[in-house]
Amino acid sequence: MRNPLKRLLFAVIAVTLAATGSVVAASPAQAAPIGDHVLYWNNVLLRAYRTAGGAPGPLARAGAMMHLAMFESVNTINCYKTGSYDVFNCLAIDYTGSNTITTWNNPDVETAIDYAAYTVLSSVYPGQSFSADLTGAQDGIPVDASQQQGQSVGVKAGQNMLSYRNNDNSTDATPYTPSTAPGFWRPTGSGDAATPNWGKVTPFSRFTDTYRTSQLRPQLPGGYSTMPALLASSAYASQVNEVKSLGRSTGSTRTATQTQIGWFWANDLDGTYKPPGQLFTFTRIVSAQRGLDQLANLKLFALVGAAMADAGVLAWDVKYQTAIDLWRPESAIQLADTDGNSATTADTAWRPLSADRNGVNFSPPFPAYISGHATFGGAWAKAMSRYFGTDAITFTGTTEDPHAVGVTRTFTSFSAAATENARSRVYLGVHYQWDGDYGVQTGTKVGDYVSSKLLQQVANGGTYSTFQSCDDSGAEETYHYLNYSAFDCRQDSPTQWTLVLYPWS
Repeated sequence: MRNPLKRLLFAVIAVTLAATGSVVAASPAQAAPIGDHVLYWNNVLLRAYRTAGGAPGPLARAGAMMHLAMFESVNTINCYKTGSYDVFNCLAIDYTGSNTITTWNNPDVETAIDYAAYTVLSSVYPGQSFSADLTGAQDGIPVDASQQQGQSVGVKAGQNMLSYRNNDNSTDATPYTPSTAPGFWRPTGSGDAATPNWGKVTPFSRFTDTYRTSQLRPQLPGGYSTMPALLASSAYASQVNEVKSLGRSTGSTRTATQTQIGWFWANDLDGTYKPPGQLFTFTRIVSAQRGLDQLANLKLFALVGAAMADAGVLAWDVKYQTAIDLWRPESAIQLADTDGNSATTADTAWRPLSADRNGVNFSPPFPAYISGHATFGGAWAKAMSRYFGTDAITFTGTTEDPHAVGVTRTFTSFSAAATENARSRVYLGVHYQWDGDYGVQTGTKVGDYVSSKLLQQVANGGTYSTFQSCDDSGAEETYHYLNYSAFDCRQDSPTQWTLVLYPWS
């Protein structure tokens, strides 16, 4: 059998969904009084979001890194829980690098989770201190051989994650020069282009550039391939005129409920948990409602975190790396006399409902198409529905936007929440409806890719599946299967390999 500690990306999430898995992590020496350590560190993550602020892509990346490292730490413990490596005990195959245990001291699971999270967060947010959080998490856990080995495993899992993401293009600072031609995004007073190269970041699910452009990218706005054709279309005029009416700060045609929806989903301001944080909070709400335990949350938050991180990459890819970097409604309406479309009329006084804490109206500093909010929401909804096996779960969500303090909204499904999220951006005056529609569509595809390619059962429960490029040094990093803990490569011909999958014990 090949070495199961190869870098097989994202098999970390190749686990049974929700609480249906039969593998149980090793018990800690003594549970700390904080309860579920996954939820504890997710709460620390949300606080870090509020402190760090900025564009949502880097926030989502940090969340995925932390939750995947936490999962990997427990995976390592399970792999060795009988005292030596046994692939059938693993939650998944190690995907960031070898994390071995040479002498078994029953590593404390909570300690491993704590140090994995602490290691990642301390590196990703060096300006913030997480020492008090680590101390609080470790309260009540004896400092013994079990705790020390849990610490070692957790630190290694965190370091592996940091190393794995070290060259993922997230620090690309290539300047972005906005166009001054009609239709193209230009600054609106809220800042220069935010994270313009984020679409080049290596996704956690490692979809190829070819797959990204052929399968995940949506069509260009209205299906038009050039800006002049887009601006001249009746579809464009319809999109602009709708948001002009519904999204203006004063004198709009919005209902009170539509205004509430706009603010509920906003969370654009620094000091809030931003869009990824709101969706993580919804995940917490549903987790509590469904009674998930720590191991189930370990799986759920890793999946949701990765889906949202990759959604951020795809949304920014479409915003900046395609032929049309679409201007915000604010620009389109104020400069309508330059678009050459007789069905649009300029209103230089028009402002979006979106506003900062001082009531100053603004549009987020990046292109409109597609909506980042909608893409995050679509990916989250699909990941949640695949995890729980149904979309039809009712829950009540919360918000941190200062214009909607205390507001809650109830949804009868994950997809209903994603749809309302997308529509909210029209009410807020910062997006056109096609930004939301194709954002949800793109996010759904991303969530489905993460779930279908990385949480996939073999058809008809079979043991074999054809696998191209399968060899002793590494296999193509996309195909892993739910309910199968390991694999072997069987050569059927000089050019054909078959992947033999081993079921969970």
